[in-house]
Amino acid sequence: MTPNLNRRRFLVISAAASFAAATPAWSTQTLRWSGRALGAQTSMQLTGVTQAQARPIFRAVEHELARLERIFSLYRPDSQLVQLNRTGTLRAPAPEMLELLSLCDRLHRATDGAFDPTLQPIWVLHAQAAAYATPPTDHQMQSAQGLIGWDRVRITSDRVRLERAGMALTLNGVAQGYISDRIAALLKRRGLRDVLIDMGEIVAMGQRPQGGGWSAGIALPDGTIVNRVLLQDRALSTSAPAGTVLNAEQGLGHILNPRSPQAACVNQLVAVSAQQAAISDGLSTAGCLLSPVKLAQAIGSFPQTKLETVI
Repeated sequence: MTPNLNRRRFLVISAAASFAAATPAWSTQTLRWSGRALGAQTSMQLTGVTQAQARPIFRAVEHELARLERIFSLYRPDSQLVQLNRTGTLRAPAPEMLELLSLCDRLHRATDGAFDPTLQPIWVLHAQAAAYATPPTDHQMQSAQGLIGWDRVRITSDRVRLERAGMALTLNGVAQGYISDRIAALLKRRGLRDVLIDMGEIVAMGQRPQGGGWSAGIALPDGTIVNRVLLQDRALSTSAPAGTVLNAEQGLGHILNPRSPQAACVNQLVAVSAQQAAISDGLSTAGCLLSPVKLAQAIGSFPQTKLETVI
């Protein structure tokens, strides 16, 4: 059983525009929506639409979020990801699953293996240890380590298979970004141009109500702003290992090294912007594990992608 802990990265992006905390708030110029996706708070701001126009849009967003959760959620028993992890095989995977796994492969190669969705058994072991205040044994760690290996994931158009019993995937380092991209695409199809989406990754479309790009602050887990960027038709993702601590004594955060899961991260905060939130999400996650040279190489593997901040 996977512990139902908040695995989402600490939200260290503060957009200049504010969001409603629970229910839509209406104004003549700006409409806001908030809800949940993959177990975390999400929000969205639209400009240039009326309340009557926005209602069916928000319903479509909610429907799409529910559909994507049935593919990518780690906690829904009916999701495709849970089925894959439970049985080791997923037949007739959704096109979105295949698309995201293809991106995972690109990220794995670009980051020299630092991005590895097969870390789920290690993460579960640490999460259970944190929940029950009992550190994992050496034997447990060795057993879980033996289940890591992206090269043991077999992907075809009609099936995804995990080669070893006990293997499991987590897409938490990239799925929120991918879902953000899907919502942005839905809004574009409906004719929206000026939108700010916050689903853990920021997606900024067009301009803010006052004109110009959307302003975002990049912050440490303690809230200290370390950089500000303007976004226009770009996505921004920030990862900070200290956002969720699995083992305070070891200084072990929620971003784990697939080669040495007990090792501390190289970087304490990485912020990446890109044209796709899935790319910025994956690179900011893996970037916490990479040296400056390898991080620059990984960023360079994806056109029009920029390292905004690294600490």
